[in-house]
Amino acid sequence: MPTMFVNLPVTDLERAKAFYTAIGFTINPLFTDHNAACVVVEEDHSYIMIHVREYFQTFTDLAIGDPAVSPTASVAIFVDSREAVDTAVTDGLAAGGSEPRPASDYGFMYQRGVNDPDGNSIDFGWMDPVAAAQGPEAALGQQG
Repeated sequence: MPTMFVNLPVTDLERAKAFYTAIGFTINPLFTDHNAACVVVEEDHSYIMIHVREYFQTFTDLAIGDPAVSPTASVAIFVDSREAVDTAVTDGLAAGGSEPRPASDYGFMYQRGVNDPDGNSIDFGWMDPVAAAQGPEAALGQQG
């Protein structure tokens, strides 16, 4: 299985580390220094690298935008229950994040977003296992 790293710029690395641990992730100290931190989303599979903006800039010759003004990416993480979605967002709000819009409930899928203190968008979602395996219509059909 491939391993995925999402790279995000931040202005305050310690504040960002506190935010990402508050929403339920851990920091891998082996790949963390004064320029960046490795946020473990799912061990051996999914990670978020948070980089101070100056260091992030070394990866591109293009200008880095402000995600609070002009988002260019959104990270979506699906969890095991609606309650886990709500817990992650509530914990993110308590850690200095903001909720950009109300929750979306599609019956077979539930989503809420939280922006980190720099404006990077992290969406949490839950999907009915039947919908995940057979499509939304299958899950909606079992509800009626």
